[in-house]
Amino acid sequence: MIDVTAQINAVRRQVGTRTLEAGEARVSTISQTYDAPIEDVWDACTSAERIPRWFLPISGELKLGGRYQLEGNAGGTVESCDPPHSFSATWEMGGMVSWIEVRLSAVDGDRTRFELEHVAHVDDDMWAQFGPGAVGVGWDGALLGLASHFASDGAGIRPEDAEAWMASEEGRRFMALASERWGEASIAAGTDPDAARAAAERCTQFYTGAPA
Repeated sequence: MIDVTAQINAVRRQVGTRTLEAGEARVSTISQTYDAPIEDVWDACTSAERIPRWFLPISGELKLGGRYQLEGNAGGTVESCDPPHSFSATWEMGGMVSWIEVRLSAVDGDRTRFELEHVAHVDDDMWAQFGPGAVGVGWDGALLGLASHFASDGAGIRPEDAEAWMASEEGRRFMALASERWGEASIAAGTDPDAARAAAERCTQFYTGAPA
């Protein structure tokens, strides 16, 4: 299906903070470079017809100021749009509002670097318990979906197979490795190493059901 280790290693993860009007927010940034031109990656990320091929079914108006809704997940409002380079939107779920920004940059002409930044106010206790992997592991899954979408050899995971794959031994290994790497990103951002690793273990348990 996929080379789990190669996919995990292809992704870059970073953790930081940002001060907003409502106070300090946590920032999780994830990126990967794909073998596709920027216009194609932009279309895959903004077309209501293509998004379900690698992520989730989506409804609404995918335009500046439009409302969108991902099936069974978050919805929000498109706040900025600069094709084919970037867009931003609110990310509203469970009564909470956070923000995402997607940035695309051309690499060597026919490759594209995809970068997603998720900015959220996170309760200190929740952060201490699960760390950045609480949202980061999910975004790792999204980037895997996009990698599968662009895989020229047909390798990867189709959205309709994603749930079953995540429950497989290979899928659980993917989530455990992603959680571990988000723990490493948290340590790099200044979190106490023991606390970050403990949070990553609890995050892995949450996603995989395996004992911490």
